[in-house]
Parts: sequence; C-alpha cells; structure tokens
Amino acid sequence: MSDSHGNTPAAWSAVFVGLLGFVVGSVALMLTPVSMVMFWVGVGIALASLVVFFVLAKLGFHASDH
Repeated sequence: MSDSHGNTPAAWSAVFVGLLGFVVGSVALMLTPVSMVMFWVGVGIALASLVVFFVLAKLGFHASDH
C-alpha cells in the first residue's frame, strides 16, 4: 500500500462528517422516547459524507502528492 493511503484532506473530511452523522444517529436512538426524526437526520449527515468526499476529490484534495 501507499504511504499516504487515505491520508488526504478529502478522506479525513468525509470521515469526520460520517462520524458526526453516526454520533447524531446514535444519540437519537438513546433518547427516551427514540427520536426517529433525529435518527434520519443522522443518516442523512452520514450519507452526505460521500458527497463531501467526491466534491473534494474533484477539487483535487484527494491527490496522493498533497
């Protein structure tokens, strides 16, 4: 594998946004009563991480020579 495998601004930004989505969704499931609206917001944030990654990759932030 490459020394910089996954170590790009695009990858780290996507991981951060995805993690935020999972935290929001997890907190929603721990509430009493369960907040399904907040859960689906968390799912939406997690899916938005894919969009963040592809946009940043197209802008050149996923280059291995960063």
